[in-house]
Amino acid sequence: MEKRVRVRFAPSPTGGLHMGGIRTALFNYLFAKKHGGDFILRIEDTDQTRFVEGAEEYIIESLKWCGIEPNEGVGFGDGRYAPYRQSERKNLGIYKIYANKLIASGHAYYAFDTTEELEEMRKRLEAAKVVSPQYNAVSRQNMRNSLTLAEDEVKKLLEQGAKYVIRLKVPRNEEIRFNDIIRGWVTFNSAQVDDKVLLKSDGMPTYHLAHIVDDIEMEITHAVRGEEWLPSAPAHILIYRYLGLEDQIPKLAHLPLILNPDGNGKISKREARFPVFPLSWKDPRESMPYIGYKESGYYPEAFINILALLGWNPGNNEELFSVEQLSQLFSFERVHKSGAKFDPEKAKWFNQQYLRAKSDHELSHLFKPILKEKGYEKDDAFMIDFCKLVKDKVQFVYEFWDHGKYIFEAPTSYDQKVITKKWNNTCGTLFNSVLITFNSVNNWTSQNINNAFEELLKTTGKIDVQLLRVLITGVAGGPQLFDMLALMGKDEVIKRLELALKINN
Repeated sequence: MEKRVRVRFAPSPTGGLHMGGIRTALFNYLFAKKHGGDFILRIEDTDQTRFVEGAEEYIIESLKWCGIEPNEGVGFGDGRYAPYRQSERKNLGIYKIYANKLIASGHAYYAFDTTEELEEMRKRLEAAKVVSPQYNAVSRQNMRNSLTLAEDEVKKLLEQGAKYVIRLKVPRNEEIRFNDIIRGWVTFNSAQVDDKVLLKSDGMPTYHLAHIVDDIEMEITHAVRGEEWLPSAPAHILIYRYLGLEDQIPKLAHLPLILNPDGNGKISKREARFPVFPLSWKDPRESMPYIGYKESGYYPEAFINILALLGWNPGNNEELFSVEQLSQLFSFERVHKSGAKFDPEKAKWFNQQYLRAKSDHELSHLFKPILKEKGYEKDDAFMIDFCKLVKDKVQFVYEFWDHGKYIFEAPTSYDQKVITKKWNNTCGTLFNSVLITFNSVNNWTSQNINNAFEELLKTTGKIDVQLLRVLITGVAGGPQLFDMLALMGKDEVIKRLELALKINN
């Protein structure tokens, strides 16, 4: 019988959850949803020195806003595998049990080295021109650990309560292979792997031990994480092997990096051109706040759609997908091996598509608070017609004001390029006839305004429509002219046209 799919998203509360982390969560969520499995949020807080106040709450709120909520885990309901914070699981003693198993089987050892001794080792190796100084099968022979010390001395140190860490005993020259769902077979030599610390001196496990223990205990079937963890995978394979649990190794998937728009490096929270966090984030350790996608006007559906196509393709030319559609199409076999460049302009395009799909009624309610801040209030019918006019010009709701403020406010200046190029001695007479014509329209609708204008053209010949637009709004472009005039109202249009003629005559 095939196991029920169980995946986990396991961030550390060491800062705001950026878009790379959200994409990892998304791919886990889509895979679980497709297979009717479980998606778990586990908080990996083993490094208490890097804990950031508010980070855990931020992670939970970000997942909720994105609409990819776990069905089990911190903030989303306990299951039979609770607790889901590693600091709380440490108190159960389970990590120490597994560490002791590795000690007993000879695949881990006690290391009593002080900080100063470790620094001396690093300097010694650097002086010897070792490219990557590390605590490994060679260097450990010159350090203070249970492999180099006499058995009775080790026993004495332990009885005296001497500080120690437990390290994985990595073999000196052994090939380690594993099959990654995305990358295929990956091979490392153990000489590239250091003796990872498994249990720290305070009894807290490191990520290397804790996530394995938790994956075993929580029956995780697939471990999905960023490619930065790929170099650590051989050590993790060894831990499973040394525990005699190779058959319980989750299927591994290492996701490609999200690259900056230039493609020359991993995307960074320092990017000033676009957000990198789902929600605005203020790190208590830093002075500068970071604006999020939500606060920048993005819809969560658009944000998710953007992330889904960063490193994955659906196998067709379509680009717009609901979460439901994504979950039906998703597979790790279609995730790319190489990094995916993020395109900020394409991200705006995605948001524009979702904005256009919204009803005019919904958009009007979203824009109303913004309009109120500008000092204007209009009834629902006006707002709906306004949104219908302007929405094809914008990518975000807040841009409705920039692209349509002239509908609410009479111009205080006029596009001088248009005026200089098109205004001549006949324009005063010509546009005065337009004024008379508009005054004669009884039922002020777009169609009636258009009909009256067309009739006028039969006697006057050509009237420059762009110039007419500038005289009424001050700007050279905008939505369909007669629809806009109908919305503004007859009195307002005539008042503006009269003023413009006085100024420009």
